[in-house]
Amino acid sequence: MSDGPLSLSETRELLARLAHMPKKWLGQNFLVDGNIVRKSLELGEVKAGDKVVEVGPGLGTLTRTLLGAGVDLFAVEADRTMVYHLETTLQPRYPATFHLHEGDAVDFPRAGLQDATDGSFKVIANLPYAISTPWMDAICAGPHPALMVLMLQREAAERLTAEVGTGHWSAVTAQVRLAFERVKVHPVPAQSFNPPPKVDSCLLVLRRRADARRLSPRAREVARLLFTQRRKQVGSAARKLFPDQADVARWLEALPAFGVTSLARPETIPAEAWLTL
Repeated sequence: MSDGPLSLSETRELLARLAHMPKKWLGQNFLVDGNIVRKSLELGEVKAGDKVVEVGPGLGTLTRTLLGAGVDLFAVEADRTMVYHLETTLQPRYPATFHLHEGDAVDFPRAGLQDATDGSFKVIANLPYAISTPWMDAICAGPHPALMVLMLQREAAERLTAEVGTGHWSAVTAQVRLAFERVKVHPVPAQSFNPPPKVDSCLLVLRRRADARRLSPRAREVARLLFTQRRKQVGSAARKLFPDQADVARWLEALPAFGVTSLARPETIPAEAWLTL
């Protein structure tokens, strides 16, 4: 096989050879559309020498194409069978540029890339749908990639780029808004995968803002907990969850500067307000 996208027949042949059935709990819908693979690289503005993080490489259809383009690739994969396949096929051919990390992408959101700094790398990934929100929460903690091209369930993409005041606004959405701007959403048909998912998919392109900011660990903790009480007023929820904690009390007092008060619900609080924690 050449170092390009895997076709449907090649994917089925590899799965049979590995005696592997796609695991639903890992979100294993293998990409079999070469046009979508190439579109991912185009949207990611990929060039030789780029540092790229890939999440869930699976059989390696995107992986092969990225390596063939000359990138320095850091990939994280949780499935032992897929890790074995990649270790015995692609890693020997790209020993200097393919860095494969076995583990959970939520725990290793940058796939073991050790010297990452803001804007120094990109993410191009067919993201397992089940981990899209917790992985994004982890990546937003920083350092931030310069550009991300993420294969996502369309509903997940809508949640991650929702507007304040809507039902989809969340602690993670606020972090995304602070760090990234949405560049493009490219639809991906179900037949681009094997097996085809029962949901609509898309490529979501996010570019790091020139003034990208991130929440402190404390602000992330408070925001996450308050959003578990999203139907309650933030004042009453905060006093219950964080009694006698001066930083939260000061934050509540500062909310009017952002056009809301302690009577507001979490989904109406703009991203910038969380920065004051």
